[in-house]
Amino acid sequence: MERPSPPSLAGDKVVCITGASRGIGRGCAIEFAKHGAFAFVLHYLGDAETEQEINTLKAELEDSLTYPQQPKVVVIAGDIADPATSAKIVEIGVGAFGRIDVLVSNAGICPFAEFLTMPHATWERTRQVNLDGSFFVVQAVANQMKSQTPQGGSIIGISSISALVGGEMQCHYTPTKAGILSLMQSCAVALGRYNIRANAVLPGTIATDINKEDLADVTKRENMENRTVLGRLGVPSDIAGPVVFLASDLAKYVTGASLLVDGGLFVNLQ
Repeated sequence: MERPSPPSLAGDKVVCITGASRGIGRGCAIEFAKHGAFAFVLHYLGDAETEQEINTLKAELEDSLTYPQQPKVVVIAGDIADPATSAKIVEIGVGAFGRIDVLVSNAGICPFAEFLTMPHATWERTRQVNLDGSFFVVQAVANQMKSQTPQGGSIIGISSISALVGGEMQCHYTPTKAGILSLMQSCAVALGRYNIRANAVLPGTIATDINKEDLADVTKRENMENRTVLGRLGVPSDIAGPVVFLASDLAKYVTGASLLVDGGLFVNLQ
């Protein structure tokens, strides 16, 4: 007798991901597809490099034979720091699929910079993309989740271990990630009445484009690997699994939570 297939964690869900062309965002899209997501609303910056990346991701999602179902995909270009981009994400996503069930607010930057000589423009841009952009897209998508039937959805903000600890070259970055953590906590309170859950995922050191120059320092990379309890840096799929869990009905009573996904980096003080 054939065993029944395990239930799909993301079946029939419309998933919106910002900063989806590479890194954690891309990894999340692939993982959602593996778990049966019905449709994707994928945001990317819109320059030549990210346009090429998002098109290859779209093709992979729509053409792969390994997923439970072939999802439909729409892509939206724009600077997430501009609130008009978030409005466009919702307009196009709802126009294509009628609703948005999951938001992964992931778009972010981390231009490493020394604090005392940091141009104010670096602070401004980092805050605008990471924190302002998160606020704009969460607010826009939450209004859609409130209005749709059945009401509700799941919002996951990609924060960072940097919300909990300092970084010499990240005095502009760590406050934005702490802000995202706080944003998810307050949104959980504000949105719970509408059956909208809001949670934060705090990645440790994940090898992506955002830190590839920093990790090109072999000594620094080895030190990070040695401090991590599991003995390696993370990869995007390490974050994608917890994100899919928080989006799924397995986490239907989880809101206002913060999930540290760092391979044991934070606890390994001694």
